[in-house]
Amino acid sequence: MKNLILIDSNALIHRAFHALPPFKTKKGMLVNSVYGFTSILFRIIQELKPDYLLATFDLEGPTFRDLEYKEYKAKRVKQSSEFYNQFPLIKELLKVMEIPIYEKKGFEADDVIGTIVEKLKGEDIRKTIITGDLDTLQLVDEKTEICTLKKGINHTFIYDTKAIKEKYGLTPDQIIDFKGLKGDPSDNIPGISGIGEKTAIQLIKQFGSLEKIYKDINKGEIKPPLQARLLEYKEDALMSKNLATIKKDVEIDFNLDDCKWNGFNKEEIKKILERLEFKSLIKRLDVI
Repeated sequence: MKNLILIDSNALIHRAFHALPPFKTKKGMLVNSVYGFTSILFRIIQELKPDYLLATFDLEGPTFRDLEYKEYKAKRVKQSSEFYNQFPLIKELLKVMEIPIYEKKGFEADDVIGTIVEKLKGEDIRKTIITGDLDTLQLVDEKTEICTLKKGINHTFIYDTKAIKEKYGLTPDQIIDFKGLKGDPSDNIPGISGIGEKTAIQLIKQFGSLEKIYKDINKGEIKPPLQARLLEYKEDALMSKNLATIKKDVEIDFNLDDCKWNGFNKEEIKKILERLEFKSLIKRLDVI
C-alpha cells in the first residue's frame, strides 16, 4: 500500500519554536523554527519513505470558528514577529523541495487535512498526519494514523484506532463528543463547566454521542445534578462540538499526483541550508 504524509506545518513550527533554543544566524536572524521543521521533515522522509508528501498551513485572518465564537483561541498568546518571520523561509524550503502546500483562507490546516483525507476515502493509500497536537485524532481510521510529537522535536507517538481506544476508551469519531462535553482549554473551547475527562468519557460510552445524551436525557439514566448541568449548558456543549469538528468539505484544488514524492535537488537544498548556517543538517543530506 502506498503512503501519503500530510504535514500540519503550523503545529510543527510552533513546537520547534518553543522546544529549541533561540539560535540565530551570524546576521542576527532567528531560525530555530526553520531548523526544527527541517530536521523533522528530513526524518520523515528518511524513516517513512513517503510515496506522496504535502504540507498544510493556517492562513492569517479569522476562520469560521472565530466568527461563530469570538472567544475561540482567545487565550493564546500572540507570538513575536521573530516567530512569524520564519514562515517564508520554511515555505521557500518546501518550494525548492517541490513539496506542495495546501491552505485555505477562513479555515485551519486541520480542515484542509480533513478534506484531503475525506477525498481519499476508499483509495488504497495509507495516510499519516504529522502534527504537534491531538485535534486530528477524530480523523483516524483503518488507513489513517496520527504521528504526534510527544516531547521536543525528537520523540513521536503513533495514534491509530487501538491507541485512541487505550487512551480514551472511545472511537476516533467520538473525540468531538468528548470535546463537546469536556471542552478544550488549548483552543478555549468551553464545553460544560464542571464536567471533566472521566465524566465525559463515561457519558459518551453510555450513550454513544452528545446528541444521544440529549435525546435520552429525561429517561432517568442520569443523576439529577448532572442532568441539570447538562441541560443548563446544552448550547455550550453543542457549540463546542461544532468548534472541535474538523471540516471535510473545504473547497481546495487537490490532486494526489501533484504530491508524488520523487526526491529533491540536494544541491539546491544545500544552498539554503548554508545560507541559514545549518551545518548539521547539511551532513544529513547524504543519508536521506
